[in-house]
Amino acid sequence: MKVLICGADGQLGRCLLQHYPSHWQVTATNRSVLDITDPYRVKALIEKTHPHFIINAAAYTAVDLAEDDPEHARAVNTDGVKNLAIAAKNCGAGILHISTDYVFDGDSSSPYTEDTPANPLNIYGKTKLDGELALSEILPDSLIIRTSWLFSEYGNNFMKTMLALSGKNTPLKIVSDQYGCPTYAGDLATAIIYLLENHVKPGLYHYCGNTPVSWYQFAEFIFEQSYKAGLLHLPQTLQAITRHEFGRPAKRPARSVLSNKKLADMMHIPDWHNAVIKVIHQLKSERQE
Repeated sequence: MKVLICGADGQLGRCLLQHYPSHWQVTATNRSVLDITDPYRVKALIEKTHPHFIINAAAYTAVDLAEDDPEHARAVNTDGVKNLAIAAKNCGAGILHISTDYVFDGDSSSPYTEDTPANPLNIYGKTKLDGELALSEILPDSLIIRTSWLFSEYGNNFMKTMLALSGKNTPLKIVSDQYGCPTYAGDLATAIIYLLENHVKPGLYHYCGNTPVSWYQFAEFIFEQSYKAGLLHLPQTLQAITRHEFGRPAKRPARSVLSNKKLADMMHIPDWHNAVIKVIHQLKSERQE
């Protein structure tokens, strides 16, 4: 199977490149190779590579910057998806597109299912939702996966940011009233491969870690396990603060917990706690090399 991966230098893209089956013929692209906001370049590359499937892991993910730069966010998250969908339709390719928990407002006390109406609070969430809708209209047989709080040994993410900030004498201030499900990018990559290999019915799916926590609780676990593994030489002190005290430009959903049930009925959803420990040992090994 010929597969085109957009956003291959991001967390998910790098995990896909690490795990994809040997019988896949993969074309890996980043923004310098394929700017999805350029419809002509998209058309030309897809016609040249003629993939059976496109995995779109490319996105504008700077949630706060999007508030001041909505045009850029929309160009990538909405118009870029349209460009891929049109080109894919013309050459008969399928698309698996990655979306986000931020399409929801976070007001629900229950996990969000795929049938729950979306209501994004910020520009990032709105542009991602519009990208979903555009893809569904142009290419109804697409796969859309919403995920949340990605972390891995690669790129920039909350886990690596926490570890980079560790060791300071003052407590780290972490938001304690925003809840979601951490998701290991390697687990999501494995799930994507499973979906494509098993020709799962097109549609909208949620995939995330199986236990919701606050950012504070997530950070607490990261530091506890990092100290236990010897990645950190001293325990890290944390201070719980509210979303309002954190004072970011973009509003965040208070509880964007996704329901995994639809996919959990057909595959195992690994425990993200185990993945955190795995990443910690990987990062420790890299530091020792």
